[in-house]
Amino acid sequence: MDVHRFPVTRTEEEWRRLLTPEQFEVMRGHGTERPGSCALNYEKRAGSFSCAGCDQELFNSERKFESGTGWPSFNDPVEGSVETTVDRSFGMERTEVHCSRCGSHLGHVFPDGPPPTHLRYCINGVAMNFHPAA
Repeated sequence: MDVHRFPVTRTEEEWRRLLTPEQFEVMRGHGTERPGSCALNYEKRAGSFSCAGCDQELFNSERKFESGTGWPSFNDPVEGSVETTVDRSFGMERTEVHCSRCGSHLGHVFPDGPPPTHLRYCINGVAMNFHPAA
């Protein structure tokens, strides 16, 4: 990722105190959780999904769909909540998705989703918190 200042910044030590070891590996180390391992993949209630690093709202439950991949999938983020960069790791080129407020790695976006956007934001569940609708 290019050097970029985000509105929410923390030291590595602060991130380690805030996040679980798995969250730190995914969100700050650009890792990936095991498919099917996060309860948020199965979350069906109305509500919103926010960044586990800064609590910025990222996705609305109406935009969540079952992709069969083992990770929570959405076809459209909350406007302005995410940014993308080119990820050339593992000998391939993908589009990485990160939080626009704190820069935490969330997952990747692919052009194989359902209408209307035809996008699939494949997001690590440990990178998000769920807030049920009131």
